[in-house]
Amino acid sequence: MGRDGERSAREAPLPVSRFRTHFGGWRGLYAESVSVLRVAICQINTTVGDLSGNADLVRSWMAEAEREGADLALFPELTISGYPPEDLLLKPGFVAENRRILDELAADLTGDCVAVVGFADGVEGGIYNALAVVHGGVVHSTYHKRALPNYRVFDEERVFVPGTEPMRLHEIAGIRVGMSICEDGWIAGGPIPQLAAGGAQIIVNINASPYYRNKFDVRVAEMANRVQEAGGVPFVYGNQVGGQDELVFDGSSFVLDAAGAVIAKAGHCVEELLVVDVDVAEVDVSVEALFPVHTITGPTGRASAGSSARIAPQPNPLDELHDALVLATRDYVRKNGFTDVCLGLSGGIDSTLTAAIAADALGPENVHCVLMPSRYSSDHSVSDAVDFAERLGVSHRTIPIEPAHAAFLDMFAESFAGRDEGLTEENLQSRIRGVILMGLTNKFGWLVVTTGNKSEAAVGYSTLYGDTAGAYAVIKDVYKLDVYALALRYNEREGREVIPESVITKPPSAELRPDQRDDQSLPPYEELDPLLEAYIEGDHTLAELVDRGFDEAVASRITRLVDIAEFKRRQTPLGARVTRKGFGRDRRLPITNGFR
Repeated sequence: MGRDGERSAREAPLPVSRFRTHFGGWRGLYAESVSVLRVAICQINTTVGDLSGNADLVRSWMAEAEREGADLALFPELTISGYPPEDLLLKPGFVAENRRILDELAADLTGDCVAVVGFADGVEGGIYNALAVVHGGVVHSTYHKRALPNYRVFDEERVFVPGTEPMRLHEIAGIRVGMSICEDGWIAGGPIPQLAAGGAQIIVNINASPYYRNKFDVRVAEMANRVQEAGGVPFVYGNQVGGQDELVFDGSSFVLDAAGAVIAKAGHCVEELLVVDVDVAEVDVSVEALFPVHTITGPTGRASAGSSARIAPQPNPLDELHDALVLATRDYVRKNGFTDVCLGLSGGIDSTLTAAIAADALGPENVHCVLMPSRYSSDHSVSDAVDFAERLGVSHRTIPIEPAHAAFLDMFAESFAGRDEGLTEENLQSRIRGVILMGLTNKFGWLVVTTGNKSEAAVGYSTLYGDTAGAYAVIKDVYKLDVYALALRYNEREGREVIPESVITKPPSAELRPDQRDDQSLPPYEELDPLLEAYIEGDHTLAELVDRGFDEAVASRITRLVDIAEFKRRQTPLGARVTRKGFGRDRRLPITNGFR
């Protein structure tokens, strides 16, 4: 896995050994001087645990790399197992099967192109996050990841041990290639400059680096530091794409030249084969002579200098976020064996945006919206919901909750006698809606997606077993202000008003009591969201928030709400992490907690 913009200094210099790959067996050390390597970055969408399916992906993409005349094809970190395999790696049978599948795959790769494939290597001493160099029907060598991330969403030290074997350079098409895995590239003074010092002319790095907003710029800046640290050695960064539970991988693979500039880039949140002819410096004879040479059959070099490569534009920040949410939703639903989703459509901004993202992910024909008005639902909310569903082209049905609500109030009448109505009666409505959605999904085989945003989840502005009932939370890590921005941008992208203006402009409300509005119990979102971001993602204390200019009374109240809502968040469905710190595996605070 790749860093989230943090750096650490570790790893003493390691001894470097090398072997070379050449077509046709042994030849002299300086027989040829090849200055271009054709690299195919296979930006693919693997599935954790689908060992055979992942290997089949390699076969099909490798065939395309061969057709493109690539010398070297890169596949993602832990290609065979999928990333992150988590505690599947604690099953010896899983690790053994992943290696068997790798060897079976290698036997099928008999073309000219060399493949670099990620896998879990279970050997004496532990399990390693590894890559295999495959060519001619066999695994020629392996490399074990040295830097294991153990922060934020990453806990690789739980299942892996770091590699310590001597480094190797692989000569492919006459060019010395240094190979590394994800976090290795984030360590100043780590494997990358060591590979360059050992004589690498180009360094490749295979990744499973998850997305958060603006992550591409962070990656490029840090890898450019490695290029500089390595003395101007070109750097190839190959990333995977796809959704896996809370994580979404955006791809956005790239190549940096000797100056650290981006000369090629794959698309954002799409599978893609990016073929790049990388110019490298000529062989330094004095360095070349320092290392022993191990020769295996390899490509002769089929690239020509000066070839151009695609530089896919990076989407604007809102499109980047939208596409990540769409990809994460699609993969969670489909990789778990579902085709259709349902959700409660209230006429509010959150459920409207959720439905739009789901429709983009799965097709509008696979999205089923349920209007569940209560005695407090406004006429415009119902009409807005119907209007939007028809514009989007999704199915919709109306199931009023009043009969059930009245029945519950009657059931509780004796127990609640003499007590004022309040939060209990409000929450009953939400829980009735949850029961309706779960009944529909059980009957029709759909999957329920919830519609709450990060601002609400942060302060506990949700009802357990009600509007939190479901399997996947599409906008769980999206602040309320970004919900509005995404809705406006959605209409711009579509070139028409799919999301009615009335939905965007109406004051937000849960409509659980007469004339209810969010701003009756929360600060305006323009004030709330920056405070939440500073507290959650910035990890600032109350005193630090006040020093940063937040009102002390507001900050004290809001941070208290965030803290006491932790028990709710632990019981809510997972959703894609798209900020630097999302709720879930990214933020693990104790529920029983005396620190304020």
